[in-house]
Amino acid sequence: MQYKISTEPDARLRIDKWLWAARFFKTRTLAADAVGKAHVRINGDAVKTAKEVRVGDLVTIEIERLRWEVEVLGICDVRGPASVAQTLYAETPESLRARTAELERRKTFHEPAADLHGRPTKRDRRIIDRYSGGD
Repeated sequence: MQYKISTEPDARLRIDKWLWAARFFKTRTLAADAVGKAHVRINGDAVKTAKEVRVGDLVTIEIERLRWEVEVLGICDVRGPASVAQTLYAETPESLRARTAELERRKTFHEPAADLHGRPTKRDRRIIDRYSGGD
C-alpha cells in the first residue's frame, strides 16, 4: 500500500491526527487528550486539537515526562508502519541528547518505595510515624 506523504509547505493537518499518524500516540483520542492538557506545543505555543500543523513547524511533545522536540518534515493523514511514520519528523539534536540522558537516569535511579510490598507492618508504621512527626 502506498502512503501519500506531502512535503509541500502549504500542506497542513490537525495536530491530533498528525501525532497519531507519526505514532507518538496509539489513538487519536490519546493524542487529543495530550493536546488538551497542554503537553503539545507548536512553535512554543500551547494549542488546541483543531490547530493545524505545517511542514517546518517545531512541535514539542511531552510523553510520560519525556520531552520530544521534532521538526515536521511531512504530512500524512493515515497511520502507516513505523518506517513511514519516522519520515514525517526529525528530532532536534538537543532533544535527542536530553531524552537519552533522561532514559539513562531512569535506568540507574532506584525508587525507595520499590522494596515495599503490601501494607506496612506495625514496626514499619512506628518508623513512618517517627519520621513523619505523627503520634
